[in-house]
Amino acid sequence: MTVDAARPGFSTTVAELRLRTWLLGRGQPMDVIDLFTDADFKVVVDDRADVHINSRDGRLYLGFFPDGRPGTDAEGWKLAVTGTADVPGYCVSFHRETPAAVVVAAVDSVLATSAPAAHW
Repeated sequence: MTVDAARPGFSTTVAELRLRTWLLGRGQPMDVIDLFTDADFKVVVDDRADVHINSRDGRLYLGFFPDGRPGTDAEGWKLAVTGTADVPGYCVSFHRETPAAVVVAAVDSVLATSAPAAHW
């Protein structure tokens, strides 16, 4: 966008703004939950209808809180991976209005980089 300093005020066109539409709305939480297999993960639905998913080794956790995680400001998703003795873990939170497709992308990326540990 160019600015004409000789003309006072602000002037532009819709084309110059390049308006876009953005993915909004929660979407379908099952799109995220369906990424997890029974063979590798345990799924628990608690009395608040929150969903908790853990890997069998306990190192990955995903929580879905449709009404917001208790004690937080509308946290709807919590993804955490426990680190090792040498490398720290991490966690990612998403607002409860974050589109499920965005959460799918994050979870899919984490799952795609995991691999079975070597046997001892």
